[in-house]
Amino acid sequence: MSSRYTPVAAYSRTATFASLLIGLLVFSPDRAFADQPITKIAFGSCATQQRPCPIWSTIADYQPDWLLLLGDNIYADVVEGRLKPATPERIQEAYDELARFPDFMRLRQQTPIFATWDDHDYGNNDAGVEWEHKDAAAKMFHDFFGTPADSPLRKQRGIYDAKIIGPPGKRVQMIMLDTRYFRSELEKGTEPLPGFRAKPYVAASGEGVTMLGDAQWKWLAEQLKQPAELRIIGSSIQVLSDDHPFEKWGNMPAERERLFELIRSQEASGVVIISGDRHLGEISVDNDVVGYPLYDVTASGLNQANLGWRMPEPNVRRHSSLPYGNHFGSIEIDWDAEDPVVSLQLRHEDGEIAVQSRVPLSLLKAGPAPKPRPEGVVSPLQALAMNEGDGLTVQFNVVTGRVIGDGERILLNSDIDFRGPKNFTVVVNRSALTGAYANANFDSFKGKTIRATGAISLYNGAKQLQIDDAAKLLLVE
Repeated sequence: MSSRYTPVAAYSRTATFASLLIGLLVFSPDRAFADQPITKIAFGSCATQQRPCPIWSTIADYQPDWLLLLGDNIYADVVEGRLKPATPERIQEAYDELARFPDFMRLRQQTPIFATWDDHDYGNNDAGVEWEHKDAAAKMFHDFFGTPADSPLRKQRGIYDAKIIGPPGKRVQMIMLDTRYFRSELEKGTEPLPGFRAKPYVAASGEGVTMLGDAQWKWLAEQLKQPAELRIIGSSIQVLSDDHPFEKWGNMPAERERLFELIRSQEASGVVIISGDRHLGEISVDNDVVGYPLYDVTASGLNQANLGWRMPEPNVRRHSSLPYGNHFGSIEIDWDAEDPVVSLQLRHEDGEIAVQSRVPLSLLKAGPAPKPRPEGVVSPLQALAMNEGDGLTVQFNVVTGRVIGDGERILLNSDIDFRGPKNFTVVVNRSALTGAYANANFDSFKGKTIRATGAISLYNGAKQLQIDDAAKLLLVE
């Protein structure tokens, strides 16, 4: 990549000298290199301006085509080591402090940066839609990262954005989500999870609960329709890791399922998620949620992951991890291979690879979109978020199952791992095996889409739905 850069014209009259200086060293969004294929991307999160950050120099030496910043790019709500909601003045001061880092300035001059925020640059720990200074924080975010004065992004509520770089056949789409501005307020539980001191957030569901807000959801659906070979979705919080008590998409299971379903319904190939927040590094993968392996690469600790050794957090979807040590993430794309290879990497503070997963791009290929669900019909993950006794109609593709006893019951599972946390089971009792189902066995349902109506019950603590009436079970053509 060349190192040309273009001045940003307009700044607030109240902007400090450091903010103005950093604005003069940003790349123009209109920079003419859209036809050059991307081969190296660096990304990361969690860099307090209150201590040295030598990894900025390491990233500059790595010479990525783009740097994606996933939030907590400053810590405005930490005062003398204590969390305290930030004022707009403190947010500005924190950006000014970052602008005085020589290594960051060097990196900024040679590498285009695409960013989103998390809670500490948003201005308040774990805050969402309720944060009173979010519009002031958004203005300072745009000022610092050089959004042109006449850009529609400055009038948009929330800071989400997307770019597509590269020629046909080698296009990389970069989507930055805003998981703060619209996100519903979270609620803490009363008891810590085993092995943790922190009380977990209560899983939220129901009308009005949202992670992205209606406008951003509609925008994301349109973005996933755009042609691209590789799609990198930046989320400030983890999408796949679900076993810790902190912020994550799993706190809103219906919203996370909405994300998965949107990727499936748009038949969006090549999606890789990158995330931050947790002050550790790990690669997670789920083979089932979008029809091909979905990776979530967490790079969190540009200078915040050396604060004390800790064991890896539980994560049933973990591929590999870096539980301690400052690091950044990288994605390298070999477009010249017969089947292009995407290398998902976490790199130590010295730039050496700590862990990686090499993924053929052909593996990230979307299949046909699943059959649509009518309004009011829920997915298995939405059903799992409901309570015992709740009435529902659930629809899913039958992946596994079996016959119990002498045909007394047929178990129909939504997930290949019937004991796993994502599986929902429909139990078809003998009393329902009449009419069209009189001679049914498991093979009658395997690989087909069913729609079942009833109430949630429990079996050994697992949620299921029992069918006693053939009228409450439908094979969806």
